Amino acid sequence: MDAPEQLPPPPPPADSSADSGPSSDWAELTHECLINVLSRLTAEQLWTGPMLVCKSWLRACTDPALHSAFDLEARFESSPESIRWWSPEFERRVDAMLRSAVGWSDGGLAAIRARHCSDRALDLVAERCPNLQVLSIKSCQSVTDASMARIASRCTNLRELDISYCYEVSHESLVLIGRNCPNLKVLRRNLMNWLDPSQHEGVVPSEYLNACPQEGDSEAAAIGKYMPRLEHLEIRFSKLTAKGLTSICDGCLDLMHLDLLGCAKLTSRDIMMAMSNLKNLKEIIKPKSVFRRPVFRAIRW
Repeated sequence: MDAPEQLPPPPPPADSSADSGPSSDWAELTHECLINVLSRLTAEQLWTGPMLVCKSWLRACTDPALHSAFDLEARFESSPESIRWWSPEFERRVDAMLRSAVGWSDGGLAAIRARHCSDRALDLVAERCPNLQVLSIKSCQSVTDASMARIASRCTNLRELDISYCYEVSHESLVLIGRNCPNLKVLRRNLMNWLDPSQHEGVVPSEYLNACPQEGDSEAAAIGKYMPRLEHLEIRFSKLTAKGLTSICDGCLDLMHLDLLGCAKLTSRDIMMAMSNLKNLKEIIKPKSVFRRPVFRAIRW
């Protein structure tokens, strides 16, 4: 297996593999049977093994039936943190993989879970993935409001969005997503721990840590006004105040899960007063939980 900080390389062109297939009985499988077998593999297994066997296997690996979801999250979660994931080279590799998956999906891609992609890849997603329902793109330093605006206008079936640690995405994107994606149920907009940035030093570039968004109440106002159907909201380390929390609780009456870990500008009284209207709330993670000083695991690669 590659070193933890690497992702599989993009597959070779269809005509670059050997003409002969595997020597075992696997070579006799029909395309449909091969698709059935390959559907049981993870994304990493698919990219690092079968694609490199022969032409017929590569064709099977690129069948749209195998690309209704693009999920690299397990790969990131199982690998140790590395500053290399913040490099332009790594970003280009993730972009290449995502763009390939978008092309192979033939418009059927419904879920994307990746990190460190850029506007270049998301522009293609917006263009070719009208049925997208899940978009999780944590820690994307090159994703901006420009690509999110295109996602909002063309991927209107979104039900789940995770833009945690995407510091070039502002409240303006939240407004557009809320206006255009009425079925959004889950939003994760977590920030890095600005109360104790030493947790991230040596991994996350210092200039990125220093760019932590300051507009907590503006984001909260956008959420409260334009995302009334939210059921699950995470805004860890947001800099919102009591005013912002009130906007959320007054506008998102269907909330069942609310994560306020690290929201240091909120008091217990602020929270109790704001959440009085949330009749369906089943779980709330309060700001004081941060003082247990959990190990930061939100962006393990």
